[in-house]
Amino acid sequence: MGSMIAAAAACAMAFFAATAVAFGADAARGQQLWESRCFGCHALDADRVGPRHRGVVGRKAGTVPGFAYSPAVQRSGIEWTTAMLDAWLADPQGLVPGQRMNVRVAASEDRADIIAFLARESAKR
Repeated sequence: MGSMIAAAAACAMAFFAATAVAFGADAARGQQLWESRCFGCHALDADRVGPRHRGVVGRKAGTVPGFAYSPAVQRSGIEWTTAMLDAWLADPQGLVPGQRMNVRVAASEDRADIIAFLARESAKR
């Protein structure tokens, strides 16, 4: 069962990555944006002020072992799909009132590129 879920998640991430490229999302630009806007609090493979990001696409919110999430994120029930990541980056407080991330990404193109980068890196787990 676990391998079926992992395979489905990998297919979903590959589909998003292909779709993102088809619609112009740029993972390389997303990496640059992520490094300039997100790296102050996040890393790909280690928890910092925020939780690690590798594997975020497809992960249930609030489930990185050992990370001290806000109660709001833990109760959210969110799965980090590309659509949910887009909503989160656009307005974290609007999506999950009481969460602790104080950063928004206003431009939809920037969000798409960051999400394309996260999807690419999530597929490398």
